[in-house]
Amino acid sequence: MLAILRPYIALYKHYFWQILFGLSLSILTLLASVFLLSLSGWFLASTAFVGVAGLYTFNYMLPAAGVRAAAITRTASRYMERLVDHNTTFKILAYLRTLAFRKILPLSTQQLAHYQRADLLNRFIVDIDALDHLYLKLFSPIVTALVTIGFLFVGLASINLPIALIITIILTTTLLVIPVIFYQAGKQLGKTLAKQQSEYRLLLISYLQGQAELILFNAQPRYRTKLDELESNWLYNQQRQSTLMALSSALVLLIAGFLTLLVLWLITQYTLSPLVALFVFVSLASAEILMPIPSAFIFLGQVLTSATRTTAIFNQTPDIQFVTKGKAIDLSSAKLQFEQINFSYPNQPFAVLTDFSLTIEQGEHIAVVGKTGCGKSTLLSLVNRIWEPNSGHIYINGIELNQLDEKTLRQAIAMVPQVITIFSDTLKQNLLIGNQQATEQQLIDVLHQVELDKLLATEQGLDLLVGQGGRALSGGEIRRIGIARALLHNSPLILMDEPTESLDQQTEQQIIRLIKQTCKNKTLIMVTHRLTDNPLFSRVISF
Repeated sequence: MLAILRPYIALYKHYFWQILFGLSLSILTLLASVFLLSLSGWFLASTAFVGVAGLYTFNYMLPAAGVRAAAITRTASRYMERLVDHNTTFKILAYLRTLAFRKILPLSTQQLAHYQRADLLNRFIVDIDALDHLYLKLFSPIVTALVTIGFLFVGLASINLPIALIITIILTTTLLVIPVIFYQAGKQLGKTLAKQQSEYRLLLISYLQGQAELILFNAQPRYRTKLDELESNWLYNQQRQSTLMALSSALVLLIAGFLTLLVLWLITQYTLSPLVALFVFVSLASAEILMPIPSAFIFLGQVLTSATRTTAIFNQTPDIQFVTKGKAIDLSSAKLQFEQINFSYPNQPFAVLTDFSLTIEQGEHIAVVGKTGCGKSTLLSLVNRIWEPNSGHIYINGIELNQLDEKTLRQAIAMVPQVITIFSDTLKQNLLIGNQQATEQQLIDVLHQVELDKLLATEQGLDLLVGQGGRALSGGEIRRIGIARALLHNSPLILMDEPTESLDQQTEQQIIRLIKQTCKNKTLIMVTHRLTDNPLFSRVISF
């Protein structure tokens, strides 16, 4: 268990002072709560005792002030503790998500093929979210409870050592034993819930995305039945987990009640004084000390499963490795050479490329045409090092691609994919994907180049919100943004994969004309199904 959680616990060292501050506030909150209940009980008991004893003087101002001070301290420290702890947890989760993205990004297409998109999303969001239990519901309550019990022992021992020792022993034993019991009780249930949650997300997304096919083959009712069954089992196990949590709360209250009765009996053996109430109410307050801990260990099985699934991604080594310090390359031009390239996809019986050789000079515009599946897009993937050739060599300006570090290779190549991804953000932020250092004037200039002046003419200008997937834009405008990104990247080699796909003939001619104008001095490789008669291409390569 510790081996699985160790990498995530190690993250706490980066947030040591925030965690220490949060723990201090948690301890202060718990001590204020115990002090408030104990002092209130003692105050009432003392008042009654004074009346029975017939005394006429009693300093009620100081205890009343103490009650108010404890109440205010408890409220303020609780608020600050939640603020600090949750802020720290969000920072840890943000770091984990960033780390997960950095680990996923270099993975090859073959490695990512082992995961469905919904599964990756589940690991990226749900599994990492589950790890907040480590600090908020496990680490913090245990440390807080141990320290608070220590303070209680010191405070009560000065009044009555034997009873203080009994209270401390019972609370400490409960703190050590109860978590083990409920961890074992909820371990398998937590694993099952984590698995069912992932399966349900995968099945639901498949169900929603495959509506047309399910209706066409009359499989929708069967698929929906399967989905309903999984949901019912998931809800049933959640109910079992809730029952277990209720049982843990009941057991803690039972122990606190037993401790109260025991202390009440013991204290009466020594004296009948207002101090009876002090010890009794401390025992009652022990329920608040212990209450969060059993439920945290019920979720521990689920946390361990999520940690295992997340670690599986973190521990993967990318199939395609880049050198740390690659050779220098002239980024003012691009000459591309393919020598005896052989490539076939994993577990596929047929080769996509066999003994393929080609030399593309600086400034040439090459069209790559052929039937679907003949290897056109694969050629671009090999240049981008998304895939590695089984044999053969690819050179850019006389240097083999695997001798370049990743940053240099990405600087040398600009890619315009078939599907242009537009994020739900401003026009400016979508353009900056091509070059994060671009100035506003450069963005304006490139929009003029790709003939998107009308977007600049809007009231918002570069701050125009384009919507999720570019829903506020036409298909031609989305293609132009993709080309604008490539121009901002300012690379000598531009790769385009079906830049005119799904466009009408008029828009297609506009895009072709635009490519001709903007890529005049650059080396261009364009994959296309529809080769139109135009002077853009120096050569046409048929597969």
